Amino acid sequence: MTLWAGLMPLVGYALGSLPWAVWVTRAVRGEDIRAFGSGHAGTTNVFRRLGLGWALVVLVLDVGKGFAAVAWAQRLGLSPAMVGLTAAAVVAGHNWPLWAGFRGGMGNAPTLGALLAVSPLAALVATGWLVLWVLVWHHAARGTVTAAVTGWALFWALGWRGAPLAVALAVGPVLAVRFWRDWHRRYRELWLDRPPNDEKRG
Repeated sequence: MTLWAGLMPLVGYALGSLPWAVWVTRAVRGEDIRAFGSGHAGTTNVFRRLGLGWALVVLVLDVGKGFAAVAWAQRLGLSPAMVGLTAAAVVAGHNWPLWAGFRGGMGNAPTLGALLAVSPLAALVATGWLVLWVLVWHHAARGTVTAAVTGWALFWALGWRGAPLAVALAVGPVLAVRFWRDWHRRYRELWLDRPPNDEKRG
């Protein structure tokens, strides 16, 4: 058990590093998804390039990475702190994947998977919290940074401790660092990101 406690974050990083968006786009189009759109290897960019069907495939696979690693850590009986570190490692692997030159996605999908593994209700609440802040900011990156750094406080206020709180505390900074680079990016792809006075110009 002690050996696994030390290895699970490494296992999580390895699982997170599976760059499904890169591999799926390469298989379907013979292209590198990072050469288009936002340059990120994630569901949203696949949606722009390949459409909804392939985007859903990538979403399920990326959510699955986070779920598998965290569920495995829990099955091994690891402490909430180690479960949280495993979740953070999965998201870090997705964002900076070993198998794809350390250029990956943004981390929301594996975060969702990690939260689903510890508490489906926490995953649902976190998703709503993220959407709320994106609506407030009309900007995906700013909304995600805000949700990421405050999610643990929301969980605490709701009385959630243990693994859900540990995941929120560990993953929040990883998401915030990744999305910070897009803080000043001007989005036009998704209606949630558009300032009210830009909606008609779409």
